Amino acid sequence: MSTSTLRFSALRPNPFTGLSHIRPCSRRLLHVKAPATAIFARRSTPHRYSLSSAHIVVRSRSSYKGWHLSDTVTIKVPPMAESISEGTLKQWLKEVGDQVEQDEEIATIETDKIDVAVNAPEAGILKEFLVEADTTVTVGQELAKLEPGASSGGPASSKPVNEEPVKETPKETSTAGSTSPAPPKAAQPEPVKKEQPPKPQTQTKGSAASDVKMNRMRLRTAERLKQSQNTAASLTTFNEVDMSAVLEMRARYKSEVLEKTGIKLGFMGFFTKACILAMKHVPVVNASIEGPDGGDTIVYRDYVDVSVAVATEKGLITPVIRNAETLDLLSIDKAIAEVGEKARSGKITLEDLAGGTFTISNGGVFGSMMGTPIINMPQSAVLGLHATKERPVVVNGKIEIRPMMYLALTYDHRLLDGREAVTFLVKVKEYIEDPRKMLLA
Repeated sequence: MSTSTLRFSALRPNPFTGLSHIRPCSRRLLHVKAPATAIFARRSTPHRYSLSSAHIVVRSRSSYKGWHLSDTVTIKVPPMAESISEGTLKQWLKEVGDQVEQDEEIATIETDKIDVAVNAPEAGILKEFLVEADTTVTVGQELAKLEPGASSGGPASSKPVNEEPVKETPKETSTAGSTSPAPPKAAQPEPVKKEQPPKPQTQTKGSAASDVKMNRMRLRTAERLKQSQNTAASLTTFNEVDMSAVLEMRARYKSEVLEKTGIKLGFMGFFTKACILAMKHVPVVNASIEGPDGGDTIVYRDYVDVSVAVATEKGLITPVIRNAETLDLLSIDKAIAEVGEKARSGKITLEDLAGGTFTISNGGVFGSMMGTPIINMPQSAVLGLHATKERPVVVNGKIEIRPMMYLALTYDHRLLDGREAVTFLVKVKEYIEDPRKMLLA
């Protein structure tokens, strides 16, 4: 954009709407493509621009030297997902006056699921932040102003810097004023300081228990857990499973599978496959209650989207393995490893978290011996895995030491009866204790 020509996008019927930044130039006529009228002010001096279809005629005081209109681009909150309409502006990654490149990340918006990056629509200089950090923002809300194509060393960025020191003239008065009142002020703080020590001591004691604001993901997790507690008639049934067969199979084929396919043979693949096969006997485990006022319809699904609980630095998230019923054991392990890595590295997307018909949570990786998982609404059940420990058990009338794991199935009693829940968990136990049955199912 030259000093004598303005180019405006066809998407802007009135290109002067919201335009406020102006700079001196040598010409009084600026050619435009569309007629419009706008009034701008340089401090206290207003200037009216009467626009014809060909040019702008500038009317101002006799001291007027000419102006150049610098178009600015508004940076807005990007679309996130159908289920997400707002977030929290976590931080600005740039400062006002910084030069940014096109698609460079300038801010981060924290949602209840993932962090969304705000990128510069084009190269230029950030002129103004319209929203402060830690502020709730909605999709489409204006966040900042960007002057496109500007140079970081140009007059646009240097003028504001020069104006700030001029406004800070009170520095001289403060130094001059501080010399005269300095003696009385030096004498007054002494008695005040003697009375204040007890107050800071109480404050320091209280500051030991610092208050930390919950991030949006933690807030959303709390809301969903409370919703589950208030909505579902949750009940948990337990069982224990002998892990000997799975451990033996894993030890025998782990290296070979890793060498040929690059896939690590883990426990989650076995349990995911076992749950999918058990659902054939108890399909209601994969169903859900939907409808108004708490729901009045049972929805049975012919597909299984397994949500896998993954612990991250910001909280627990549940990426989804879609159409898991179509995958074999190794494909399930591969999919679980991929979504787990994406979750821990912060590269998870909203699509990875959407949906889910059944959840598996493995607290055993942290050493949990027993627990009651909470249902991930609107699902009807969640399976909790725990640590594998060697324990004495009775096998064929004899006491043997076996690697045992406790299983916990929390289910919505509105949808599942105890008989169905126990049957499902027993089927999972049978498949794990004899993985060969999975080939026959």
